[in-house]
Amino acid sequence: MSEAGRQSFTDKAGAALKPDSQKSTTEHFGDKLKGNADSAASTMEPNSQKSTSQRMGDTMSGNSNHNDDSLLNKAKNAVGMGN
Repeated sequence: MSEAGRQSFTDKAGAALKPDSQKSTTEHFGDKLKGNADSAASTMEPNSQKSTSQRMGDTMSGNSNHNDDSLLNKAKNAVGMGN
């Protein structure tokens, strides 16, 4: 099961299993856009707040982030607004 703002595992699998030669330009663009959005969502959410299945899915798809702090928290800390 995917979480809010994330691409579902079945969508990822479907996009990966269909050969690029059989995809239209629109499908290529959509896959790229969805992949980038999913990667950004993965990075924004700390691993400590992800479900076990989402962490496993991220690891398998290469979207694994190795930080405990979210990108937003890191930005807050950098400008002195964090902990």
